[in-house]
Formats: sequence, structure tokens, C-alpha cells
Amino acid sequence: MPKSSHESEILTIKQVAEYLKVTERTIYRLTAVKKIPAFKVGGTWRFSRADIDRWIAQQSSVDQENDSTGSAKGGR
Repeated sequence: MPKSSHESEILTIKQVAEYLKVTERTIYRLTAVKKIPAFKVGGTWRFSRADIDRWIAQQSSVDQENDSTGSAKGGR
């Protein structure tokens, strides 16, 4: 059982875009190439806030690993 209703919250494209401070188009692109966790309900994309929060944490750890190995994008 989730710790809170916040963790079990289901978000729309618009809500995820606002949460991540990006455009809806960016979320559609990430979803299309399966770079962000999502699922469809009745033909529209939905996102679990808990999955998005885990994805954010994974992105942060990948960025930190790249910084420490010198292989970050736009590097040398």
C-alpha cells in the first residue's frame, strides 16, 4: 500500500510537463521514445507520480555518474 495518496497520484501529460517544468511537447517526445515511464488509459497517456519521482532520481544518479567519469554530454 502506498505511503500517501500523493505517491499513488496519476498525472496527465499537462501535469507532468508542469511538474518537470518543460513543455507538453517534450513529454510527448520522451514518452514516444520510452524515455519516461508512462501508460495509456483509453488512448491518452497517464503517469504515476511515484514512477516519475523514481525516474527523476535515476536521471540524477546517471548525471552524477557521468560527471564523475568525465563522459557527460557536451564534454571534452
